[in-house]
Amino acid sequence: MAGAQEAVTTAATWTAMVSRAYDHARPAVRFGDLTWTGRELLDRAGGAADWLDTLGLDLDLEPGEPVPALVTTSTDALALMIGGAGSGHPLAPLGVRMTPYEIATVVKATRAEVLLAQPEFAELGRQVAELSGRRLAVVPELHASGRALTAEPDALAAVLHTSGTTGIPKPVPMTQRRLAARARVNGLLCALDPDSFYGGSAPFHHIAGLGNIAVALAAGALITGLPRFTVEGWALLRELGTTHTSMVPAMLETLLAAGQARHETLRVLQYGGAPIRPETLRRTYDAMPGVRMLNMFGQTEGSPISVLTPEDHREAVAGRTELLRSVGRAAPGVEVRVRDAGPDGVGEILARADHLFRVDAGGWLHSGDLGRVSADGYLYLSGRRSDMIIRGGENVHPLEVETVLAAHPGVADVAVTAAPDERLGQTVVAFVVPTDPDAPPEPAALRTYARARLSGFKVPVRWWFVDDLPRNANGKVVRRGLREPYQGGIHD
Repeated sequence: MAGAQEAVTTAATWTAMVSRAYDHARPAVRFGDLTWTGRELLDRAGGAADWLDTLGLDLDLEPGEPVPALVTTSTDALALMIGGAGSGHPLAPLGVRMTPYEIATVVKATRAEVLLAQPEFAELGRQVAELSGRRLAVVPELHASGRALTAEPDALAAVLHTSGTTGIPKPVPMTQRRLAARARVNGLLCALDPDSFYGGSAPFHHIAGLGNIAVALAAGALITGLPRFTVEGWALLRELGTTHTSMVPAMLETLLAAGQARHETLRVLQYGGAPIRPETLRRTYDAMPGVRMLNMFGQTEGSPISVLTPEDHREAVAGRTELLRSVGRAAPGVEVRVRDAGPDGVGEILARADHLFRVDAGGWLHSGDLGRVSADGYLYLSGRRSDMIIRGGENVHPLEVETVLAAHPGVADVAVTAAPDERLGQTVVAFVVPTDPDAPPEPAALRTYARARLSGFKVPVRWWFVDDLPRNANGKVVRRGLREPYQGGIHD
C-alpha cells in the first residue's frame, strides 16, 4: 500500500500537488493586509485561468505557449502562476527592474503575441510592447472561480530565464513532472510542510524567487514576500513569524552589521550564490538560535545539484571550516560527474536527476560550472567555464581566488577577472570592496594572504579598490562590467 501511495505521489504533476495542498480554509498567502485561505487562492487561480482562456480567444494565445509577464511577488502573481500552469497558459515572468530594451529583447525571442503586466507595471509594459511589437494585456482584478486545474506531466508549468551574465537571457522550460520532482526534493531538504511560513525577497522571475515559492506552494506552506531585500523588510518577516527563508550571504552580513539579524522563529535558512564566512556563520547561529543552514548549489536550468547540509554547517563551526568552501555533496537522487578533468581534478560539472530542467538526450545537465569532487564526496567549485583565465598556460578559476580573498577581514566583496598581458597572454586582476572604505587593506598584505593559500600564478597582480561591483538585476556580478581605471597600474 505504501508503495502504491509513493507511486501516485511520484507521478503527480506540480499543479496537482498545489491543488491538494491548498484545498482548505487555513491561511495560504499573506501580503500586507491581504490574506487568502488555501481555498481562496485556488479559486482566484481558477479565475486567472478563465481570464487567460478569454485572452487566448481574443488575442490568439496558443495553448501551451509561454506567456511573458511583468509581475512581482503578490497574491495575484501566485494566482496567475497556478492558473496558467493549470490551464495550458504557463507564465514566463520577466525582471521588472530591467530596462524596456532589455525586456523587449527577451520578449521578441518568444512566439507569444501578447505581454501581460500587473497594473503597477502598465507603463513599463506599454514601452516593452511598443519595442517588441506585441500587444499589452493589463491584469484585471481576478475573480473567484471553482474551476478545476489540471495538467499533463509533460506540459509546461512555467518558464524562467537565465540571468544573462554572459549574454541574452535564455528560456528554461519547466515541465510539470520536473517541477513536481524539484518540489519534492527541495521540500524534503528544507523541511517544508503545511505548518511552515515561507518568506523571501528574491525577484519573482528568478529561480530563488519563483522557484522557491513553487516549492513552498507544493508543500502547502503559508507564503509571503518582499519586493526586494532591506533591513526593514527583514524586520517585517521577523514580526510575521516566518519559519523559512532564502538569501545570499551578503544579505546576512548586512543584517549582522546593522544588528538586526535576530529571528527567533526561523527554522531553516537556505542560501546560495557565494560561500559563507566562518565568522558570519557563528554570528548567524547566535542571532537565530536553532536555525538549520542549507547551501544549495544549482542554477536556473536545474537545482539542487548538491547541498551543504545543516549537519555540515555545524561541523564547520566545530572546526571543519574548509567545508564552507564547498557546496556540499550530491543532493538526493542526483548523479554528479566531472567531465574532462585536468590534472587538478577540475572539469565541467554534469548532473543527472529527475528534477533538473535542461538536460541532454542522456538526461545530463551541462552546468557550465567548473569544479572538482573530493575523496569524501564534497564538490568544490572553481567558477564558470567561460570565466576561466589562462595565465602563461596555467588555468586560473576566478571563483577559487574570490573565495580565498572574501575570507580576509578587510574585504567586504571581491571580483576577479582577466586583463591582457603581452608576455603571459592574460593576467589576474582583483576588484575589492573594502570593509572600511577609509582604511582599505594594503595590496601587499592581500597578496601575502592569498599567496599563503594559492599557487603564485593564481594571485592577482593588480588590485583596485571600488565602492561596489557591477551586478545584474539578480545580484550576480557582471564580469564584463569590471573595468580598470587605466592599464599598467600595478598595485602589488
